[in-house]
Amino acid sequence: MGSRKTGNGVENVYAAAELWVERALRACDSLFTPEEAIWTKENLRELRQRFLDRPYYGVSADGFWPQLHLQLEDSPPEVYQLMGEVLFMHFLVSVRRSINPANKEKNINDILALSPSPVAIPTDLVGAFSPGIVNPGVRFNTDRDEMLAYIIEFAEQWKVEETVKHKQVIEDPWEFKKFASNFTFQSATMLNRSHNSVRSQRDALLHLIFPDTFEGIVSIDDKNQITGAFAQCVRETTDDVDRKLQQIRRCLEPEHGESMDFYWPTIKEVWQDWSPAKGSDGNGHRVHGPDDPPPPCGNGFTSLADALYLPADFLEEVNALLEDKKQVIFQGPPGTGKTYVARILAEHIAGSKDRVTLVQFHPSYDYVDFVQGYRPALMDGQPGFNLQDGPLLRAAKNAAGDESGAKHFLIIDEINRGNLAKVFGELYFLLEYRNEDVRLQYSDEPFRLPENLYIIGTMNTADRSIALVDLALRRRFYFVEFHPDKWPIQGLLGRYLDDKSPGMAWVADVVDEANKRLSNEPNAAIGPSYFMKPGLDEAAVRRIWKYGVLPYIEERLFGQDAARLAEFDLDRLRGNDPSLQPSPAGEEEDFDSEPDARD
Repeated sequence: MGSRKTGNGVENVYAAAELWVERALRACDSLFTPEEAIWTKENLRELRQRFLDRPYYGVSADGFWPQLHLQLEDSPPEVYQLMGEVLFMHFLVSVRRSINPANKEKNINDILALSPSPVAIPTDLVGAFSPGIVNPGVRFNTDRDEMLAYIIEFAEQWKVEETVKHKQVIEDPWEFKKFASNFTFQSATMLNRSHNSVRSQRDALLHLIFPDTFEGIVSIDDKNQITGAFAQCVRETTDDVDRKLQQIRRCLEPEHGESMDFYWPTIKEVWQDWSPAKGSDGNGHRVHGPDDPPPPCGNGFTSLADALYLPADFLEEVNALLEDKKQVIFQGPPGTGKTYVARILAEHIAGSKDRVTLVQFHPSYDYVDFVQGYRPALMDGQPGFNLQDGPLLRAAKNAAGDESGAKHFLIIDEINRGNLAKVFGELYFLLEYRNEDVRLQYSDEPFRLPENLYIIGTMNTADRSIALVDLALRRRFYFVEFHPDKWPIQGLLGRYLDDKSPGMAWVADVVDEANKRLSNEPNAAIGPSYFMKPGLDEAAVRRIWKYGVLPYIEERLFGQDAARLAEFDLDRLRGNDPSLQPSPAGEEEDFDSEPDARD
């Protein structure tokens, strides 16, 4: 019973998990150096205090790994090793397309090398890095601090609460799940977090340790869709989604065999598009038990983050900025997704495209275009002028007249391309004082910006007119950075290609290499959206590079010699490092059942 994988070296993954149970949970031993006390409650507490109790120590803007190095600085050797072994367990479930085995090994070795007494990963355990079990989804990599926090907190509580009865829990999959789902988080990183926020890591451990009980699925969305689509197979009443999956497996195995996998195409096509509107539990109702996620509250960002390949906490942070000041500007080089994210995020928060107004500024745009003014019109058949509202007033009136109180958005694309003092007029005052009235230039009626109207601007930092953005505007907006080499955009292209075009993942490395060579001109960086296209292949990449990327680079490097421009030849960039070459045919592990998961 369950979804234990077989073949292609996957048995090494399960063997490593069994070794962790024997050495770390049943004892206080080490994965890497047997008979050395590493997984002790004292070491776990020390690691928690250094890594999890000061999550914002150092320069988090530089990315997860530099921050982790700072957090662990001057740790005892045992703590460095423990962190390496925690990372090992975190990486164990992920298939190649989620994170390359060589990168798994490198990231762990980088941590171990910081120790005053560094150790090495045993060769047999290195072999467990490939092929992995599942593609655990975007959040598993972008929110790695929380996933690691779960393993550390779980192990520490396991040690703290250790009793004779507790040792028996490891023999009972359902008692083990109960413990893994209900212990109390202690760290600052997990403060106010629920177990649901890290259940992909929990479910990964459940499958690794009990592969004959728990399915190799780490996405709650997938689990709920499967149990909804095959609800007729659930005959025994239960609120536990994993027990439902067991019943469904028993129901389907006579037709598909004991080795069946829910990600086989013939089975996946049945459940992948299921929704509560299309099916029920047999009584016309969807069952929501304690193991299901809470119903959508309108502003949950997990699914949206997966769709945008961005961290959920980034979207939550932008939402918090909007709630605080009601105005933000996304700024960064071209092709970083500023306008797209602004539009999709606004529609998500507003709940409807009809509550989102988009306008693009340009040099000839003025107050009459944006706010209100007189425009030529036929009046009683005669030419004349009448007063017309611009997009700002239309959006404001729609928001003010919405009795539901729903949020409305005005998106101003390329905000820095307009003459802002000329376009905004008295709006400068209203942006700061939402509870005050003013009289507009062409109206005697008092006007104020409604509280439920939010503004998102986008600004291209490669545009030299950015220098014209005055301090008055800067004071009224929060500015959110969209840069290819910084969080949250860093790694976005790789995540997208891994998901949509795995064979083209080398393109992300080429773009990263090109951006390194543009590091002295950070606003000239190449954004990921050039290559975020369905059906991307090598011919398409060459067209995009020749007719889109190179002309942009040439404009940014205008006046520099030909040798400098030659650095950005696609083949030269691609051949700069052997690791940038695409994998030879057949090298990738290819599981028919490999899921395309979302957490």
